[in-house]
Amino acid sequence: MAQTTCSFCGRNKKDVDLLVSGISAHICNLCIEQAFEIVGEDKKNKKSGSKPAFNLKKPKELTEYLDHYVIGQEDAKKVLTVAVYNHYKRLQQKQEVDEVTIEKSNIIMVGDTGTGKTYLAKTLAKILEVPFCIADATVLTEAGYVGEDVESILTRLLQAADYKVEDAERGIVYIDELDKIARKSDNPSITRDVSGEGVQQALLKLLEGTVVNVPPQGGRKHPDQKMIAVNTENILFICGGAFDGIARHIGKRLHTQPMGFNSSTASLGADRDNLLQYVTAQDLKAFGLIPELIGRLPVLTHLDPLHKDTLKRILTEPKNALVKQYAKLMAMEGVSLSFEEGALDFIVDKAVEYNLGARGLRSICEAIVTDAMYDIPSDSSITNLVIDEAYARSKFDTSKFKQLQVA
Repeated sequence: MAQTTCSFCGRNKKDVDLLVSGISAHICNLCIEQAFEIVGEDKKNKKSGSKPAFNLKKPKELTEYLDHYVIGQEDAKKVLTVAVYNHYKRLQQKQEVDEVTIEKSNIIMVGDTGTGKTYLAKTLAKILEVPFCIADATVLTEAGYVGEDVESILTRLLQAADYKVEDAERGIVYIDELDKIARKSDNPSITRDVSGEGVQQALLKLLEGTVVNVPPQGGRKHPDQKMIAVNTENILFICGGAFDGIARHIGKRLHTQPMGFNSSTASLGADRDNLLQYVTAQDLKAFGLIPELIGRLPVLTHLDPLHKDTLKRILTEPKNALVKQYAKLMAMEGVSLSFEEGALDFIVDKAVEYNLGARGLRSICEAIVTDAMYDIPSDSSITNLVIDEAYARSKFDTSKFKQLQVA
């Protein structure tokens, strides 16, 4: 009796896991896998030559979307949405006779903690049609030292693009906490600043545009590891940081004095409560960023500090406002939760007093509602909870949060 074999590789039926029979031929599982890989490579080669098609969203459309989640910060929204829109257009540009190539404009955002830098980036990521990732500059060190190399930023972008290099090469990267890699002082040190100036130097070619060998799984490079070559020329970089203390450099440049008898502030008309709006590249250099890095981040914008009225709107208006989040949590227990105006004003006053920005709102709310969240699941008789100013004040005064000293 003739033995059944694969018509492609000639393997016997007993040597393979599966043999699919046709009308006059047979194919084994190994040949099927090889054929699948060949078809996949062929499709990839056909796609690589074509320009990406996007549903191009105008800057005003992007701003309208951001308004549902982020209150205020109109200048930052305008700069971000224009940069993203221009990035879309850059990816669609055709090679024409005049040889004018639109180059990218990387962005740097300066703002106090809790003003919404990272939240703006995360919200924007939801509607983008290009791969988007958020990287943290605090873990980066110079190559050869303990910590992560700057190439790990691109590893995250590759993961966001499902390891499709063509998609990753037109993505957007948000680098958070950029101020943490500032040079510690202007004086040249004998020892190398491996987590500060060394990282800034390593970022230079990455931001400008070069081919970078990226380890697929992140971590350290080693000789036997297979690398993925990524061209960063069309990757848009957005950087953000709190830059705590930069207001001092701005004030010095504007000749404003935080204390004393000289009232030159009034003559200049400078707003001492919001000096960040006057930030320039000169101030970033004084803070500790090297000039070469500042030059590769040409668009500079700021986020305004949060005042009482803004904090109150953040508490109630956005789609995922804190009040709505707690109401939804309580609704899962069958309890209707509401906050009175007096309680909201008390929460906002405490957030301003402790100067914690929007993040401080959640900390204060947790201190107020923790006891209720502890008791209500065990008591089915409670169907309605109204938090007024007296309740909020009593719960806050008994919490450990009250023991914080105001700076």
